[in-house]
Amino acid sequence: MKKGIKFIFVFSILLIQAFAFAQAQNPILFADVPDLSIIRVGKNYYMSSTTMHMSPGLPIMKSTDLVNWKLINYAYDTLADMPELNLTEGKSTYGRGSWASSLRFHNGMYYVTTFAQTTGETYIFKTNDIEKGNWQRVSFKPDYHDHSLFFDDDGKAYLIYGAGKIKLVELNDDLTGIKQNVPEKVIIENASAPAGNNIMLGAEGSQLFKIKGKYYLFNICWPQDGMRTVIIHRADNINGPWEGKIGLQDLGVAQGGLIDTPDGQWFSYLFRDFGAVGRIPYLVPVKWEDGWPILGENGKVPEKLNLPASKGLTPNLVASDEFNSKKDQETLPLVWQWNHNPDNTLWSLRERKGFLRLKTGRIDTDFLLARNTLTQRTIGPTSSASVSLDISKMKEGDFTGLSALQKEYGLVGVKVEEGKKSIVMVNTNKDKAVEVQRIPLDQNQVYFKIDCDFTNKKDEAIFFYSLDGKVWNPIGDTLKMKYTLPHFMGYRFGLFNYATKNTGGYVDFDWFRIK
Repeated sequence: MKKGIKFIFVFSILLIQAFAFAQAQNPILFADVPDLSIIRVGKNYYMSSTTMHMSPGLPIMKSTDLVNWKLINYAYDTLADMPELNLTEGKSTYGRGSWASSLRFHNGMYYVTTFAQTTGETYIFKTNDIEKGNWQRVSFKPDYHDHSLFFDDDGKAYLIYGAGKIKLVELNDDLTGIKQNVPEKVIIENASAPAGNNIMLGAEGSQLFKIKGKYYLFNICWPQDGMRTVIIHRADNINGPWEGKIGLQDLGVAQGGLIDTPDGQWFSYLFRDFGAVGRIPYLVPVKWEDGWPILGENGKVPEKLNLPASKGLTPNLVASDEFNSKKDQETLPLVWQWNHNPDNTLWSLRERKGFLRLKTGRIDTDFLLARNTLTQRTIGPTSSASVSLDISKMKEGDFTGLSALQKEYGLVGVKVEEGKKSIVMVNTNKDKAVEVQRIPLDQNQVYFKIDCDFTNKKDEAIFFYSLDGKVWNPIGDTLKMKYTLPHFMGYRFGLFNYATKNTGGYVDFDWFRIK
C-alpha cells in the first residue's frame, strides 16, 4: 500500500513538473515583431506587425493558442514605386516605410491599416479571406501617426491617433478617406499625464477597444529617466471624458492592447526593446477590477504563462530553404523579405532548378544601397545561419555573400578583384565599414555562416567560412551588433550580390539553413 501511495505521489510530482515545463514563456517570440495588433475570430488569432522598408510588407500571422504563430500573408507586395523604396538615385527609406498597423474584423471583412512617412499617406487594406485572399487597398493623405482603426456599434468608423495629444477623425462610409465636414477632435489633451510631467516620449501607439459598453484606449509613453510605460484610458463615450492611469511599468514592456481567449482568459499583448535582436513580443495576463484591466502579476511581467509552450519560431517565422520552387514558380516562402523593393528581373528560382540566382544589373559601391538583398529575421537568444554558394559566374568587381544587416552591418563573402577571388570579412563600426580579413580563394563552391548571440543583450556576431561545408573557419573579428534608430529594425540575415564595376554576373545560392 505504501508503495502505491509513493508511486502516486511521485507520478503527481512528475505531472506537475511536466505541466510547468509545458507552459509558455515570455517573450513569446524572441524575434523582431514590433507594433503588434491582434484580433481573435472564433478560435483563431491573427496578428499584424511592422516591417517598414521591407518588401513584401505588413505581415499577417496566425495562431490558435496566442503563442505559436505562423506567417500566412502580407498586406502588400510593394508599398509604392519611388526612389526611396526602390533603392535608386542613392535614396533609401531605412527606418521608415510603413509603421504601426491596426488589424480589425468587422461585418465579415478583415481590415488592416498602416501609415507611411515615406509616402505621407494612410493605407487601408481589406479582404474577406485573411489567409488566402488578396488585399484591396486605398490610401489618402495625411499619414495618421500610430493610429487605431475602430468600428463603433452605431456603424461609424474612426481613426484614433496622435502623440501626447490624442485625436479622433471619422472615416467616410466606404472607408476611402476622412468624412467631409466632420471636424477632427482632440479627445485627450495630454494622454501622458498619468505618468507625470517629465516625459521623454509622449503617449502614442494608440489601440482602442470597446468591452461591455466601455471604451479602453492603450498608449505607450516614456518618462524621462524611466522606462517605456503602458497608459490606459477609459470612457463611456468615445468623445470623452476620459480617465487615465498607468497600466504597466515593468522591464519596459509596453505598446499593444487587449485580447481574450475562447475560455474567458484575458491578456495584454505588448513588446520590449531588447537590443540588437529588435523589439520582441510579450503576453501579460489581465484581470478585471472595478471596470479596469489590471496588467501583470502584482504589477510585474511574468516569465511563465498559462498557455501552451512554444514549439519554436522555425519554420513558421524563420525557415531554412533549399530553394526548390514548386511547379516551376518564381515564388519565395513567406519568411523571406527583400531589403526595399526588389528588381524582379534580377533574381530567379527557375533559371537553375534548386538554386536561388541573384544577378547584377547596375553598379553599386555601398552594401546598404545595393538592391535585392534577401533577408530573414535573426532570432534569440542565439541563432546561426549558413549558406552554400556557387560563385563561378561572378565578374570583376562583384561582391556576394551573407550579411548581418543593420546600419552597423557585418559581411562575409567573396570579392573578385584583378581577376582573383578572395574570401573577405567586413565589419562596420560608427558607420565605417572596414575589410578586416582577406583569404585567397581558388574554387567555385564556398560556404558562409554567421552565429548571433543575443543572450542578455550580448549582441555579438561571429563570422565563418568553409571550403567543404563541414569544417568551419572563423574569419575577421566579432561584430558588436547595435540596434540603431536610423534602421529601427532588429538584425537580419541577408543574402546579397552586387556589382562595383561590371554588370551581368550572377551567383547561385544552393541553400540557406538557420538554426
